[in-house]
Amino acid sequence: MKVVAYHRVSSEQQHLDRGIKTINDFCKKEGIKLYKNKVYTDKCSGKEFDNRLTYQIIKNEVLEPGDILLISELDRLGRTKEATLKELRYFKQNNIRLMVIELPTTCIDMNAYDNNLCSLMLDTINNILIEIYASLSEAEMIKRATRQRQGIDAMKAKGEEEWSRYGRPRVLDQAKFEEGYKEVLAGNIKPTQLMRELKLHKSTYYRYKKVADRKYQNTKN
Repeated sequence: MKVVAYHRVSSEQQHLDRGIKTINDFCKKEGIKLYKNKVYTDKCSGKEFDNRLTYQIIKNEVLEPGDILLISELDRLGRTKEATLKELRYFKQNNIRLMVIELPTTCIDMNAYDNNLCSLMLDTINNILIEIYASLSEAEMIKRATRQRQGIDAMKAKGEEEWSRYGRPRVLDQAKFEEGYKEVLAGNIKPTQLMRELKLHKSTYYRYKKVADRKYQNTKN
């Protein structure tokens, strides 16, 4: 069994020292010997696990069933609830114990118990962590969806032009369309010709036209 320590900060400007000291102090107090006597580190965002070179190395090349991954805080593992939940499930499925210093129940000394009781306790702890993160993940997704819907409704309430910025990605800049549309208004070209030149579908053309007409109407008023 190996105890592999890992610490992460979000950017190059942040320092790893505090987290490394927390882990080393804990290991000294508990008499834990770290694998290769080191703390593996990353300076990378907590949103994406795949972009962390060191983390991927210890996950795929160092950790084995029965090993322990030691971290100082759960958000050092990841900040995105859905992604962290996925990692927690991976550890459980691969019989890798996660010890989080800020969560004392994950750091229980299993040597004081028989194997059957150890397995039961670890399984219970893992299940609790997974259930908590599953609940947090679901709550976070619901909150995000609600905020997104509120934002969309607010944009729609402001009118077609504001909504088009969000819900309908522009094929080209409105100003460029209006430049060609002036030729249509002047009778120099037909709408179908402008559609071909700007490579616009009919529905898209009329969406741009509606915004332009509203502008021209406001100018006249």
